Amino acid sequence: MRDLAARLGALADPTRLEMLALLLRHGELCVCDFVHGMRITQSKASRHLRCLWNAGLVVDRQAGLWVHYRITPDPDDDRRLLLKVLERLLADRDLDAVEARLRLWLSSKGGSPPAAASRATGRQGTRRVVAKRRRAEAHA
Repeated sequence: MRDLAARLGALADPTRLEMLALLLRHGELCVCDFVHGMRITQSKASRHLRCLWNAGLVVDRQAGLWVHYRITPDPDDDRRLLLKVLERLLADRDLDAVEARLRLWLSSKGGSPPAAASRATGRQGTRRVVAKRRRAEAHA
């Protein structure tokens, strides 16, 4: 029972549900993708993702400095059923604003996130990093 309660407790937060919805739609996302798409801090994103990881709903992989998350690929029967129900429940949720910000971020970062962007604090720091990167790409 405690295991089930822990899994359900992980789902009792709107931020974590939104994260799961994004993962179900996009497959795999970096912590920085959640930060920019959802307009949350890196520490908040990491904390919520760790909660989902502890519940066995997501897995992570490290690629250099970046940590990427995706829905657990081989869940046990309970988690498989829970994820299937979540997929149906979250499919119709309105995430247009988050999706628009995420698409903008993903297009600005190209194939890999700029190292300075994840360390930049606040929206102004991120804007400076993206503007600097665009200038560099324009001159290339």
